[in-house]
Amino acid sequence: MLLEPRDTFEALRRDFRWDIPADFNIGRVVSDDWAAKAPERICLQHFSPDGDHLSMTYGALAAQSSALAHGLTELGVVPGNRVALLLPQCFETVIAHVAIYKMGAIALPLALLFGEEALEYRLRDAGAKVIVTNGFGLARLKTLRARLPALQKVISIEGAGPDVIGFHAMIDGRPDVFEIAESGPDTPALMIYTSGTTGPPKGALHGHRVLAGHIPGFQLAHDYLPQPDDKVWTPSDWAWAGGLLNALLPALMLGVPVVSSPAQKFDPHMAFRIMAEMKVRNAFIPPTALRLLKAVEKPREVYDLVLRSIGSAGESLGRETYEWVKSALGIVPNEFYGQTECNFVLSSAAHLDVTKGGFIGKAVPGHEVAIIDADGREMSVGETGQVAIKRPDPVMFLGYWNNAKATADKFVGDWMKTGDLGRQDEEGYVQFFGRDDDVITSSGYRIGPAEIEDCLIGHPAVRLAAVIGKPDTLRTEIVKAFVVLQDGFAGNLALAAEIRDWVKNRLSMHEYPREIEFVAELPLTTSGKVIRRLLRDQEIAKAS
Repeated sequence: MLLEPRDTFEALRRDFRWDIPADFNIGRVVSDDWAAKAPERICLQHFSPDGDHLSMTYGALAAQSSALAHGLTELGVVPGNRVALLLPQCFETVIAHVAIYKMGAIALPLALLFGEEALEYRLRDAGAKVIVTNGFGLARLKTLRARLPALQKVISIEGAGPDVIGFHAMIDGRPDVFEIAESGPDTPALMIYTSGTTGPPKGALHGHRVLAGHIPGFQLAHDYLPQPDDKVWTPSDWAWAGGLLNALLPALMLGVPVVSSPAQKFDPHMAFRIMAEMKVRNAFIPPTALRLLKAVEKPREVYDLVLRSIGSAGESLGRETYEWVKSALGIVPNEFYGQTECNFVLSSAAHLDVTKGGFIGKAVPGHEVAIIDADGREMSVGETGQVAIKRPDPVMFLGYWNNAKATADKFVGDWMKTGDLGRQDEEGYVQFFGRDDDVITSSGYRIGPAEIEDCLIGHPAVRLAAVIGKPDTLRTEIVKAFVVLQDGFAGNLALAAEIRDWVKNRLSMHEYPREIEFVAELPLTTSGKVIRRLLRDQEIAKAS
């Protein structure tokens, strides 16, 4: 499953073959295998703002995860049980993940930013038996626990309390070796809930093979990682597929240390400080966070950075942000693409000259990606359709939890539909336009918001932008932009007119935003994507 370096991207695709062992277990490959041959090798480092940074070795990770697995077994957790993780980036999160995989149970990562309704829905739908959390999570669970009959035990990394078991007490004194449960590539290991852009969130269930499936793309996006002194960091929550599968687990499997950092609202100066102090060489930074980094002028002069690769995914990176990263950080960012159900299937690879501003990249070795129509037919070069991935594919989900119909509806023939619109050019590059339900219909034109947003942030006054279709009796919809300004700019009619002309002159007469609203912030998911649906709902509510 590892990439063997080749001189060209075409040779990589031609020569690659999947070779996933029949007894593949995520817990073993990210901890015990390394502990057996290099127990003192550093696997985790935690950034502390006061400078008191922490480190953990593979030997310690293997021992503590085994002890926790014994403790969970004593609580009655058996293979197939769901164990929820409501935690920030910290060592305990990794220890818990590894223990769950070793046991053959199913990890259910949840974001601390979830509100009570979101947590209750996921915990109830998954039938979680145990949850591991911290003090903040305990406060969220306080009113929910009585409504979750399947949830039998609560464990806190901050110590025991009434009806709460202490995490570290479960580790202390228990054996540091655990017999890993029999598991193969298709044995359920991990369940991540989709964001629920249509209907309620659905639990995408993955087998242990999902990690193996991420390795080629991860190596491609980071220039044949691992290289000497490589070290990975992401601001993305490890509860999201991006933070967990685009950074944490692949890095640990490849023997590369991962830096964690305290949960906080994204701050560009703190992000640069983390990367500089911790000597981060490889970063996964979603597009919204990259745009926020632009607030720091001449970052290479202010911070002692040793970055050699930057990967980005989650939404369209866009040409403007792509060019800024190149000029300000001296690195060609590698954009890649996937979704919770089937991740890291398209990627750029600057070291192989596979990179083009405004385009995601090409199909990663081992994955077959196409643009299809509603009937599953592959579309011609330049035609807009839906991005789709062909099965079987190691990174593809096993199905939606307890939802066979939704699973079946996700496919047309052997193509897994993503719900994302794109087109492929004559060189094989794929351009991403946004989700099908984000497409704007105006005066007979179908307009994708991503290209307009990319153009908007190229204006010197614009920090962030989101574009939606606002209902209109004459044109069906008009393009409306929500704009967050850079410091020092004031939103007024003159600036709005200037921004409209900026887009009109750079894109087309039918794509410019007829309406611009200046806002202090945009609604974002825990993974940093703009929630356009909330903006659309807001406009519909205004009109009613």
